[in-house]
Amino acid sequence: MNDRPAVLPGQPRNDQGPVFRAPWEAQAFATVVALHRQGLFTWPEWTRVLSGQIAKAQAAGDPDRGDTYYHHWLAALESLVAAKGASSETELIRYRRAWTAAAIRTPHGQPIELRCEDFER
Repeated sequence: MNDRPAVLPGQPRNDQGPVFRAPWEAQAFATVVALHRQGLFTWPEWTRVLSGQIAKAQAAGDPDRGDTYYHHWLAALESLVAAKGASSETELIRYRRAWTAAAIRTPHGQPIELRCEDFER
């Protein structure tokens, strides 16, 4: 009998278990843990916001195969950070646009770095 939990289709794994698809997923995960430890929100608050974000995505047609999980995680994080006043929606949008501009400019495989001009778009 296999004592490993069932794997969601599309969920990346290695020999030890689930892994992140990309560095930004690990960073989003770590940010949530750090903000929780700093007392910005409780774990029940986090799970409620994340669950709500996933339900909203499913209602909009997300097939819930596991490959979009950290997109929901990030959306929940942004929502909670704005709701708690740690940042504003306007500031989050500004940074999202800057990161997008920087990513478009950056050759594949190279580190993405923000520049002042990324915020001017």
